[in-house]
Amino acid sequence: MYTADEKRYDTMRYNRCGRSGLKLPVVSLGLWHNFGDFSSYDNMKQMCFTAFDHGITHFDLANNYGPEYGSAEKHFGLILKEHLSAYRDELIISSKAGYDMWKGPYGNWGSRKYLIASLDQSLKRMGLDYVDIFYHHRMDPETPLEETMGALDQIVRSGKALYVGLSNYDGETMKRACEILTDLKCPFIINQNSYNIFNRTIEQNGLKQAARECQKGIISFSPLAQGMLTDRYLNGIPDDSRIKTDGRFLNQEKLAPHIEQIKKLNDIATKRGETLAQMALKWVVKDDDVTSVLVGASKPQQILENLKVMEGTGFSEEELKMIDEIVGV
Repeated sequence: MYTADEKRYDTMRYNRCGRSGLKLPVVSLGLWHNFGDFSSYDNMKQMCFTAFDHGITHFDLANNYGPEYGSAEKHFGLILKEHLSAYRDELIISSKAGYDMWKGPYGNWGSRKYLIASLDQSLKRMGLDYVDIFYHHRMDPETPLEETMGALDQIVRSGKALYVGLSNYDGETMKRACEILTDLKCPFIINQNSYNIFNRTIEQNGLKQAARECQKGIISFSPLAQGMLTDRYLNGIPDDSRIKTDGRFLNQEKLAPHIEQIKKLNDIATKRGETLAQMALKWVVKDDDVTSVLVGASKPQQILENLKVMEGTGFSEEELKMIDEIVGV
């Protein structure tokens, strides 16, 4: 039977999420990859134990994480039941709905029908009465924003979520959503978006500035650009890499234009006494706008390496300028 490390809170840093009362660890664990039906259940357990033993209290899921859809929630629910149930009140568990989940017109996007039904399914898979944060996973160009936000409000009022968040929204739409949720007195506290040295979308679409103005948190996913911002591809493509074993989110065509940039960024990291991954994670949380960074992992050791984001020094203006020049910003 698993017993958590007594010193699990000694070294982790926790950041307040916007103006809310909730704090998140600077590093959170994302279950997007490596928690599906084709992954080792024992390895999943060890990654969760390693994370929690080092103060990572936040575990992030979505309805369709797998493969197959729902399998990440199912496996995490089993880990909760068998090993982590005694620590439920120390955990922040989040899930989402907004992408394709089941067949027909009610298993996608942002209708009240879909969001509420999807969360009910997620709770059953995880064996939970509530999630701590429930996100709408992406903007819906057809459903009125008032309906989607009203569904999030109803979910909180029903006791099935404590807080709500928005994922993959742009700045303008997030501000409109924030106004609706504020009028409803719904506890909207966080935005989840892809953000890394290569992907500056939230700087370009106004989300980062809007979150600051509305005093909402940001949690970054894909901070290592699906593994490109690591030393994994400096000398070719390993046989066990995601490019060769999966290819859905990173392939050779996406990687090729970045190889020289990766080598130059690695040179900066080496001069800083860091790995490229450590520098890339530190870059994401370099200012107060980003509350937490979501890391994925395929083995426990990677989680331990990612925790080194809290070590070392910040960036000089010269280093930040060099990074921007390398990636063409």
